[in-house]
Amino acid sequence: MLEARLQEAALLKRLLDSIKELVTDANFECNEEGINLQAMDNSHVALVAVKLEATGFKKYRCDRPMPLGVNLNSLTKVLKCAKDDDICIIKASDDADILNLVYEARSSDRIAEYDMKLMDIDAETLGIPDTEYDARVTMTASEFTRIVRDLSQLGESVRIEVSKEGVRFASEGEAANGSVLLKQTEAAREKYANYGKEDEEPKEEDDDENDDEGSSSKKKMKKEKKMKKEDGDVEMEGEEEDEDQEEFKPKSDDEGEEDQDEDEEEDKKSSKKRKKAPAKSNGKPAKKVKKSDETPTDGGVLIEMNQHVSLTFSLKYLVNFSKSSALSNTVQLMMSNDVPLLVSYKFGQGEIKYYLAPKIGEE
Repeated sequence: MLEARLQEAALLKRLLDSIKELVTDANFECNEEGINLQAMDNSHVALVAVKLEATGFKKYRCDRPMPLGVNLNSLTKVLKCAKDDDICIIKASDDADILNLVYEARSSDRIAEYDMKLMDIDAETLGIPDTEYDARVTMTASEFTRIVRDLSQLGESVRIEVSKEGVRFASEGEAANGSVLLKQTEAAREKYANYGKEDEEPKEEDDDENDDEGSSSKKKMKKEKKMKKEDGDVEMEGEEEDEDQEEFKPKSDDEGEEDQDEDEEEDKKSSKKRKKAPAKSNGKPAKKVKKSDETPTDGGVLIEMNQHVSLTFSLKYLVNFSKSSALSNTVQLMMSNDVPLLVSYKFGQGEIKYYLAPKIGEE
């Protein structure tokens, strides 16, 4: 019996969107530790390994190891029926040929249930040896996505070179050539010192300061409204009318009342100026804090290198790998000469790894 309860269906949607163009049919291997998937593309050039840990589920139960053979395109269609914030429950009995998917709304007022036929897929689980890579590059997933997409417009292959200068992505095409060099920065070292742990304190501070500014502006509006209402009560003598009429009525009053109104308006303007002065002083440091907080989260790479590495890969596969940026903000590239490239994305519930064989005979 398998029962896995995910907090959000969006995770499975993004996961399948990342691998469905590389793999058509695959086995989800379920056991006590979690759910694993390993599959190769049709040309046997790339390998995908997905791991969803049991601790990443809100509730997880697997009585015995079982494979769930699934057509990924069909599963994607079924998952499209769920909202991103729906709770997704995956169920399967021990000897059943049906996968049951239940989508529960957060408000528990809607429950959708779908059954999907399972497949018998003969697939060998490959043993991936532990490799000590000569170079490891950690960078933002969005930057990696942008680089491979831009270079794919020029040529079919990209040469990734890791040296003391930095990491260079170069592509040569029939009409144009292009290269992108990323250098290591101190901000990147601080950012990726503890990979997988993101500090959200600066954002909370910014939000608190924005809330303070918002609350101060609300207080000003309330005070101004009170002043208008008090003036209106004096002039209107207790009559209840719209605020627009309260603003326009003083213009039609006697000259003596107009003089009083002008004096009161001048007092209001002077009080408004006094109130606005501290708001400006409070606003300036808030902007400075935001700028200082943006600097450590800017782009940059962390390079750990034992020796110079230069390999050539197919851009078509790297573009497909980069779709996993929807799962994680950070990507790691691990390289060694004459060894497949490892592209790794880690997220809250687990990780996804891609292995890509280098091209041979190309400089």
